[in-house]
Amino acid sequence: MAVHLPQPKQLKDLLADLLGRDVSLSPGTPYAPRPDDAVTIATYVDDALHLVALVACDLPFSAYAGAAIGLVPAAGAQAAIDDGKLTDNLAENLYEVLNIGASVFNVPGADHVRLHEMHPAGPTLDPQLRIRTLTLGRREDLTVDIAGYGTGRLSVVLF
Repeated sequence: MAVHLPQPKQLKDLLADLLGRDVSLSPGTPYAPRPDDAVTIATYVDDALHLVALVACDLPFSAYAGAAIGLVPAAGAQAAIDDGKLTDNLAENLYEVLNIGASVFNVPGADHVRLHEMHPAGPTLDPQLRIRTLTLGRREDLTVDIAGYGTGRLSVVLF
């Protein structure tokens, strides 16, 4: 078996359902965060606890998704972006999005995947995690617009 790479439509439907808002996705260039970029990285493991995937979200997507699911006004998301880091509340909300997001990996015939940990945008990121975002191959790089909030970047990377 192998890990399923979610298709953009699966991601769009999941986000729209979770956030209760219109969400539009478009293909993006591979997201390669620089060392000074505020990026959220969620790591996903299989049943043997092997790292099998990660999701990288830029600060705007992290703030907008965290705000939208928690019904936080767009100004609250913008304040976090201006601050360069997620608030604890937005980080907790985003964790829920990324935790439920594991469901898009779990299709019949594929390995079971679950969220292992999330490193929220803001604090210094382990360079090894940032480097893993550069993996080429099985990945989806998307620009995501959340109605009423704004646009950010989301990448799903399989190993």
